[in-house]
Amino acid sequence: MASTLPGTSKADHPVAYLTDVEGIWEKLASFCRDNPHVSLEAGRRLVVRPGATFVYGGDAVDRGPDGRRVLGTLLEARRQYPSQVILLAGNRDINKLRLARELNGHPLARTPADMRSAPRPVLLRWIFENTMGARDAFGFRWTELARTDASVSEEDVVASFLEDLGPKGLMRDYLAACQLAHRIGNTLFVHGGVHEHSLGVVPTGERVEGVDAWVEALNHWYREQMAAFIEGRLDGTGTPAWEPLIAYQAPTPGKRINTASVVYGRMADERNHPGLPSPALIRTLARSGIHRLVVGHTPSGDCPSVLREEEFELILADNSYGRVEGASQLFLRDDSVYVEGRVKLEDGRLEHVRFQLARGDTSVPTGRQLLDTGHLVKGPLESGDWLLFRALPQYRMEQLPVAPSTLERQTLGPARAGTHGV
Repeated sequence: MASTLPGTSKADHPVAYLTDVEGIWEKLASFCRDNPHVSLEAGRRLVVRPGATFVYGGDAVDRGPDGRRVLGTLLEARRQYPSQVILLAGNRDINKLRLARELNGHPLARTPADMRSAPRPVLLRWIFENTMGARDAFGFRWTELARTDASVSEEDVVASFLEDLGPKGLMRDYLAACQLAHRIGNTLFVHGGVHEHSLGVVPTGERVEGVDAWVEALNHWYREQMAAFIEGRLDGTGTPAWEPLIAYQAPTPGKRINTASVVYGRMADERNHPGLPSPALIRTLARSGIHRLVVGHTPSGDCPSVLREEEFELILADNSYGRVEGASQLFLRDDSVYVEGRVKLEDGRLEHVRFQLARGDTSVPTGRQLLDTGHLVKGPLESGDWLLFRALPQYRMEQLPVAPSTLERQTLGPARAGTHGV
């Protein structure tokens, strides 16, 4: 295909990226298959080859029965390869800190009166379904525990989540090893997104000039917040000193987004259709040498969405609500991107998508949007067609093939949130 560069391959892209596994082991395992940079040894231990970097984009738990297994594997890899493995904290990870208080007599103010006095398993189920968007998390943990103890009780499930947050607890140690942002070359990684309200701003209210200084300050603030949680510090009013971190990872009250947060910001509109940052924000990032932003958090079909405008790229790689099992592979270097995965089209056909895209290459339509319908051109399919993607109301999606000759007659433009038709 025109978007494949001859003489290069995914092995030439030393940064491997995966995000939003959400407790589904098969997503991690499939990412590692035929992966030149990250593999699974004995089906359980991540091995990162010399010279490669593995970035995990956040959200390790909640929607599958292998949350603890995923956490343990990622944490062990970070400990084994501290200079090669980067873990970003996602909202589904950070919000578990709430349980240390909410399950011990300090429920949220909006918790119904009958829930406040309910048994802890009932309360935990309510918390998951109504405040964490994780309706089945209780059952998934039960399933995971029952693999080693058939007599597990509902109270054992509650105890396991609290154990994860205690001394040497799996979630506590995992979050302590995480950070909020990371830069590699011209690429910036965060879990959710970057907006005018978040770039250069630390939740203390401090403003920091330059992306590198801001990333350092943001990660420093995060480490301080985690230290406050680990030490159990309260402020003068008895409020947890880590409460700002809880607020930072959550949506703004009454909304589905928090543009002041890199964890809960979204690079998409209210339907989850992806969109580029504003031209002003792109220019601000460029002044610090950032020409690519990579995020998870917002589901974007079966394979990563690469959005482009001149020298800038936005990549959304959360495929957690896709139609296919397993995960796509995404590999990066400063001058190009490699994507490989499977997609399920509207007619039920399974197709393979694989391409390498040079930064600034205007000869291909990948990353552009059809101006009349708003469909994003995701990339070439193995069949020879191009893959079109569009988010629809009620968080549905549309994945269509289009012949090259048909696409050539379309008018394309930059993909900006809120400009797609339905």
